[in-house]
Amino acid sequence: MNDTMHLSDLLHRALNLEFLSAEEGVFLFEHAPAADLIYVGAQLRQRHVPGDTVTWIIDRNSNTTNVCIANCKFCNFYRRPGHEESYITSIESYKEKIEELFRFGGEQLLLQGGHHPDLGLDYYTGLFRELKQHFPALKLHALGPPEVAHITKLEKSTHIEVLRALKASGLDSLPGAGAEILDDRVRRLISKGKCGAQEWLDIMHAAHQLHLTTSATMMFGHIETNLERMEHLVKIREVQSRKPEDAKGFIAFIPWPFQDEDTILKKLKRARNTCTGEEYIRMIALSRIMLPNIPNIQASWLTVGKQVAQICLHAGANDFGSIMIEENVV
Repeated sequence: MNDTMHLSDLLHRALNLEFLSAEEGVFLFEHAPAADLIYVGAQLRQRHVPGDTVTWIIDRNSNTTNVCIANCKFCNFYRRPGHEESYITSIESYKEKIEELFRFGGEQLLLQGGHHPDLGLDYYTGLFRELKQHFPALKLHALGPPEVAHITKLEKSTHIEVLRALKASGLDSLPGAGAEILDDRVRRLISKGKCGAQEWLDIMHAAHQLHLTTSATMMFGHIETNLERMEHLVKIREVQSRKPEDAKGFIAFIPWPFQDEDTILKKLKRARNTCTGEEYIRMIALSRIMLPNIPNIQASWLTVGKQVAQICLHAGANDFGSIMIEENVV
C-alpha cells in the first residue's frame, strides 16, 4: 500500500471511531496534510458534540502550598521546604479568593499545590471539609495523580483508600495534572520526583472506579518523541475503556505546549518550546482522532494564544477551558 492509500485508509478508520495504534498516529502526524487532519478532527467533534457550542468555565486556580520536593525541571512555581518564599495558604485567604470567585459568577475551585513533605491525608480532608462547610455550593476540582501518589506514600496507604477519603470530605473531581508525557524515559529527565507513568494511570483508573470524574492532559514540545506523544494518547484511551459503564471517566483531554520561559530545562539547554501554531493545531486534531472515547477536547488558549485556539475549534476542539481568574504555575 502506498503512502496516499495508507493515509486515506487511516483517516477513514478514524472517522469510523476506530482505535488507531501509536505508530499509525505518528504516520498521520508526520505525513497527513494539515487540511485533512483539520477536516477529520472537525467531523469527529460533530459526532461527539454536535452543534457549534463552545464550552468554558469561570473558575480559579489556587494553590495549597508552593513547597515541593518533586524538583520538576519545567516548573518556576515550587520552593524547597524552609525557603523564605514558601507558604501554605490560610483559610482566610481561601475565603477571600472563593468569595471573589462567586462574585465573578464562578463556582469551581481548581486547587493544587506542591508535594509538601508534612501535609498528609488529614490536612487535605480537613481543608476540603472546612471549605465545603463555608461554601456548600463550591465545586472542588482538586489535587491530581502526583499529589494523590505523594499523599498515598506519606500515609503508607492505597490509591483507592486515599481517593475514597478525599471524595468523602468534598472532592468533586480530579484534574489530569502531572501527566506531562506518560513515559518513564521522559519523566526521569524532567520530573523525577513525581509518580511514574503507570502510577498516574492507576490513580486515574481508581478514581473512575469510585465514579470520580477526571480530565487528562499532555505537556508536549520538550524532549519527547512523536511516538511517545502518541503512546501517551493510547495509554489514556486504554484507561478510559476500562471505566465503569455508568462513570464519565475522563471528561476532557487538554494538550498544551511546554512553556520554557525561565525554566531549568531551558537554562540547561535541554529543551526549548519550538511548538508552532500549526503543530499545536495538528496535535488537537490528532487528540480527537486518537481518543474516540473521550467526549471533549480542550484548546489551551492560555499557552497558545486566542487566535490559534480559535482555529483549533475548527480542528476537533470544542472547549476553551477556564477564563483563569488566577494562575500561578504556567
